[in-house]
Amino acid sequence: MELKVYNINGSETGRTITLDDSIFAIQPNEHAVYLDVKQFLADQRQGTHKSKERSEISGSTRKLKRQKGTGGARSGDINSPLFIGGARVFGPKPRDYRFKLNIKVKRLARRSALSAKVADNNMMVVENFTLDAPKTKKMLEIMNNLKVSDKKSLFVLENQNNFVSLSARNLKNVKVVNVSQLNTYDIVNASNVIISEGSISEIARVLATK
Repeated sequence: MELKVYNINGSETGRTITLDDSIFAIQPNEHAVYLDVKQFLADQRQGTHKSKERSEISGSTRKLKRQKGTGGARSGDINSPLFIGGARVFGPKPRDYRFKLNIKVKRLARRSALSAKVADNNMMVVENFTLDAPKTKKMLEIMNNLKVSDKKSLFVLENQNNFVSLSARNLKNVKVVNVSQLNTYDIVNASNVIISEGSISEIARVLATK
């Protein structure tokens, strides 16, 4: 499969780049994508939620009324979950939401997400570029040239470029990552994926079937 290569002015360079079909043209595995996104979101959770159970709250342990003969339901102390200010039944406790996912499944998920973007014509390859200084205005100009300024976009660069990252930091619909940071959630979450030309071979190396 081949894609046209554009420059940051939004013009075609007249060149094309060949994509590895085993990465960019597979039948997407939706379940693998689901598992990888689920793991990514689970890793973001702090898991510090906590509510007090009956034995952990302050309050008298005196029995409020006699067991029988009142005509109402029996009750224990004021800490009962049945009363306002009482404890919570089976409340949340601190826990770790992370879970294991095999590396082959994660690679399959990323290949599936990339293939889906290519199939939907939501992927663009641009020439390698850099910025001389962090300028949000310049990044916005690049997005306007590529006609993605009104869409949630993911820029994938071959290497970390601080000036490009800082230029996009204040734009809410833009995220800049390098190949080592590329994950399934960011690919799925973006409407358009813009990949630098030099990133293609690096992605092929990282996601090669093994």
